[in-house]
Amino acid sequence: MTSESLSTTGGSKRTLVIVLAVIAVIALILGILWIAGAAPSFLDSGSHVKHGGHVFRGIAGIVIGLVCGAGAWWTNKK
Repeated sequence: MTSESLSTTGGSKRTLVIVLAVIAVIALILGILWIAGAAPSFLDSGSHVKHGGHVFRGIAGIVIGLVCGAGAWWTNKK
């Protein structure tokens, strides 16, 4: 292994951590907004379900946010 390959690996690891953290924050915010019923209307524009279903979307957003956050933490930890 050369020093170039080590620096490239560290840079891609940092990029992965940042991307996962950003996705986690966005998913958590959207999950909370969906559960509260305050999600922007453009998020529901393509949906055939206008009433209800927000709780399920909110839970899915929170779960995705937690998984991505845990992935970012785990990747940064190693």
